[in-house]
Amino acid sequence: MARRAIPDERIERFEAGLHGNLIRPGDVDYDDARTVWNGMIDRHPALIARCRGVGDVIAAVNFARENDLLVAVRGGGHNVAGTAVCDDGLVVDLSEMRGVRVDPDARTAWVQAGATWADVDHETQAFGLATPGGLVSETGVAGLTLGGGLSHLRCKHGLTCDNLSSMDLVTADGDYLTASEDENADLFWGLRGGGGNFGVVTGFEFDLHPVGPEVAMCLAFYSGDRMAECLRAYREYVASAPEEVSTLTTAGVMPDEELFPADAVDEAKIGIVGCHAGPVGEGQRALTPLRDLDEPIADFSGSMPYVELQRLFDEDYPDGMRYYWKSLYLDGLSGSAIERIAYWTDVAPSPLSTVDVWQLGGAIERVDVEDSAFAGRHAPFLLGVEANWERPEDDDANVEWVRDCLDDMRQFSDGSVYLNFPGFLEGGDELMRSTFGPTYERLVALKNEYDPTNLFSLNQNITPSGSAQTDGGKCHE
Repeated sequence: MARRAIPDERIERFEAGLHGNLIRPGDVDYDDARTVWNGMIDRHPALIARCRGVGDVIAAVNFARENDLLVAVRGGGHNVAGTAVCDDGLVVDLSEMRGVRVDPDARTAWVQAGATWADVDHETQAFGLATPGGLVSETGVAGLTLGGGLSHLRCKHGLTCDNLSSMDLVTADGDYLTASEDENADLFWGLRGGGGNFGVVTGFEFDLHPVGPEVAMCLAFYSGDRMAECLRAYREYVASAPEEVSTLTTAGVMPDEELFPADAVDEAKIGIVGCHAGPVGEGQRALTPLRDLDEPIADFSGSMPYVELQRLFDEDYPDGMRYYWKSLYLDGLSGSAIERIAYWTDVAPSPLSTVDVWQLGGAIERVDVEDSAFAGRHAPFLLGVEANWERPEDDDANVEWVRDCLDDMRQFSDGSVYLNFPGFLEGGDELMRSTFGPTYERLVALKNEYDPTNLFSLNQNITPSGSAQTDGGKCHE
């Protein structure tokens, strides 16, 4: 959509009122500022407002609204869909707002929206506390939380969004609100799982739990030739595992010469990843069966500091590599589903790609739909299909593999997805309706109230009534 030119003097007044920096095309730091984690995303915003506080966020939102600018909101910049940046519009960049304040007596943490999980873990673990927060420490707090949030602690302590006690945000009108169970409760419901549809969240207050500093963990790998047997044994294990245990399986080649014997480096493998959220000794006993599913080709299980576990997979997802991830909630892990998982692992075009199965349940499923907008609490497993590759010329093959896999695996699903693994958000209203089901109309009502013109459209978008869905942030679809 074409945007009208903005007079230079208006931009200069906006810039003069910011405490942070306004970055424009041609500035020395422009290319760094527009670059996000996923190397597939190459967009050129007209302006990037690098905010230093709430006042800057309010100014940026008002400027965008008054000048009919497409808006992208950047927290950690780690979303696979690249929604943190846009072409021709304004990026509200929160990456310098990274403060974390812990109250160890109340077991709460207040976190600014530009923080990463590494920032949070560093502060909370100083007191032996944690809140559920991702599996890659460089992930931004804001995007993960607003989309739900899967972590190493999920079965014991729920989703990231389940551990929120309040949020501060700037709405499309430039108003500054707090949302909690006692204040703007409808908004609090929608923000927990409804994405960035209702404003720019500037701060989160999380409940914390005693975790660590050492935790028991499992990281065992088995031959891909034994994938079906391992998945069946894994299915039996999780059916009776204690809630302190949260696990996932990851299947692919994963060619790492430092981890695997030479004869296994270029062969398919299945890895079992697990964490126990309780005492180390108890956790090691609970995780032992996962180390004995078959004869492992490598086993790195044991105990480690929680902060190291949170960083364990960072190197596997470097900035600038090419990523396309999608997901489906699975009705179960039937024999037929296991056979198809093995098939799609075998035909992946990139040795860096994986087909993952996330254990759900426990604390996740005990939260009622009336308590948060998050969809997917009903499912026992989540299928995550991760295409990870390096060369642009391989884009089409990798994207097609993910889409074909998801099309096939829908036979084992009700079709709903985890919106933090969204592909490029293709599917629009149909995807949102199928994912949120009966809660969708309640989200539309919230959108009508807080963002009726869809100023915040570059997200897992809930289109307000009477507003056409924007295509300004899409690519490769």
